[in-house]
Amino acid sequence: MASRSSDPLYSLAILRALPDRRDELLAALQGLIEPTRAEPGNQDYVLFESRSEPGTFYMREAFDDQAALDTHFATPHFQAFAKGVDALLASPLELLFLDRRSE
Repeated sequence: MASRSSDPLYSLAILRALPDRRDELLAALQGLIEPTRAEPGNQDYVLFESRSEPGTFYMREAFDDQAALDTHFATPHFQAFAKGVDALLASPLELLFLDRRSE
């Protein structure tokens, strides 16, 4: 079943820090949480770090629809994050879009 632009969007962002930049990446990601949660259309925005791979972060995200996600990407706080994040990453950011299969 194809998703529609008005369907809720669920995603998982995976970010792997350079070995000496873990704390900087963590701080940058934590700085996104409160302003993103305050955005209209945000349903969920929770940060995790892998126990088996410290410095590998997962941001679980949910937005009302594609328009809410597009608005998120255009916010000043996200734009500031995006501008500097590549210097902190060991590999490119991965963004996995997910289809919800349970409540």
